[in-house]
Amino acid sequence: MVVKKFRRVEDMAAPSSLPPLEPGNLRIACELTELAYALHPWKFEPGVYKYRSFEEAFLARQKWEATQIRKRHKN
Repeated sequence: MVVKKFRRVEDMAAPSSLPPLEPGNLRIACELTELAYALHPWKFEPGVYKYRSFEEAFLARQKWEATQIRKRHKN
């Protein structure tokens, strides 16, 4: 394997982009999703939650997302 050194980021070649609607793109996206979940799985509390309004449910989700992010950074 060849290792190349660069003095500046501008000297590096840009990564090649994938052609749109390529069947392999979905496979790559799924693999990346699996990797992300393996690195930091989501934690769900069991049970059913009822909310009086969409806004209340939205605030509960934001709170849940914030706790997930904080847990990741504590590890």
